[in-house]
Amino acid sequence: MNTHEYQAKELFAQSGVATPAGKVASTAAEAGAAAREIGGEGLVVKAQIHAGGRGKGTFTNGFKGGVHVINTAAEAEDIAGKMLGQTLVTHQTGPEGKLVSKVLIAKSVDIKKEYYFAILFDRASSRHALIASTEGGMNIEEVAEKTPEKIIREFVHPTLGLQAYQARKLAYTLGLTGKLANQAVKLFTSLWTLYIQRDCSLVEVNPLAITSDDQVVALDAKFNFDDNALYRQKDVAALRDITEEDPREVAASEYGLSYIGLDGDIACLVNGAGLAMSTMDIIKFHGGEPANFLDVGGGATKEQVTAAFKIILGDPNVKGILVNIFGGIMDCDIIAHGIIAAAQEVSLTIPLVVRLEGNNVEAGKATLANSGLAITSADDLTDAAAKIVAAVKAA
Repeated sequence: MNTHEYQAKELFAQSGVATPAGKVASTAAEAGAAAREIGGEGLVVKAQIHAGGRGKGTFTNGFKGGVHVINTAAEAEDIAGKMLGQTLVTHQTGPEGKLVSKVLIAKSVDIKKEYYFAILFDRASSRHALIASTEGGMNIEEVAEKTPEKIIREFVHPTLGLQAYQARKLAYTLGLTGKLANQAVKLFTSLWTLYIQRDCSLVEVNPLAITSDDQVVALDAKFNFDDNALYRQKDVAALRDITEEDPREVAASEYGLSYIGLDGDIACLVNGAGLAMSTMDIIKFHGGEPANFLDVGGGATKEQVTAAFKIILGDPNVKGILVNIFGGIMDCDIIAHGIIAAAQEVSLTIPLVVRLEGNNVEAGKATLANSGLAITSADDLTDAAAKIVAAVKAA
């Protein structure tokens, strides 16, 4: 789960992480009121979407830039009015862009130096890692590609947690000393505590800034949270903005399904993430293109299978469906009945290939064969992929 910048800054404020004062606004009038409340010259209006590169983005109405520095409440209203209700396109949104429904009005700061800082889980080492760079305010992927030596990594022991010497080491490696180093150590430590306590999978600060009056502050923030831990993070779950998400992914989450839309035309319905990846790979191997990643989990019910079919058919590009189920925990016959019920309920008219294997598989295959529906059974995964690719090409 992701958050908006204004939500991330609220979390910062709760955890004692230094960040400029700001208020969120949903209308131009609210933006003006927020600017008057914060007061003074040197404010910034920032479009709130789940994507980076906002400052260099362009709105589809022709207005340029999702980040603007202003000095008065009138300017805040004017700029917010040009952003709100408009679609902002950045290098991370794709050409379709994202609709801006909120803006952040925040105190601008005079920046002397920008850094990059993040905490994330590094799967290669199976440890949490602190990532930093002197190249703040830039696309960190570009920095890693062109100047990897400027990326600093500090790995955290899984049981001991972040040690004080590691935070000091990171500050000094960034070239910070004295008062600045002390502030940076405090900020790194506060961010680490926030990261752990809130079950984050990513906390990214870009830029982490040194101001002209020698203050270390987090200017921009991005959070990702572990979806599997949201049950114990009720206040974090309440920050979810479903308008920023693919409606199909939102619908899938309501049924406990994992769905990611892709660009192909062959939909996949699979139990298990690893099996789903293998299914997508073998579809491509046989000349097809997967339309989605959809994992119904280890104990899918008839209702979940029906919901999965409806979500799949919500994609107008889908021309065929491959169901690949390995019945370890699951009973293949129960899944077969679910597939039949789903196909009947949605009045399925496109090719459907089903591969069942495992627990009670023969009964499941018999159920499909006796259903009277146009369901093609496959003996193994290769057979299933070849059949669905051929059926879609022939359609």
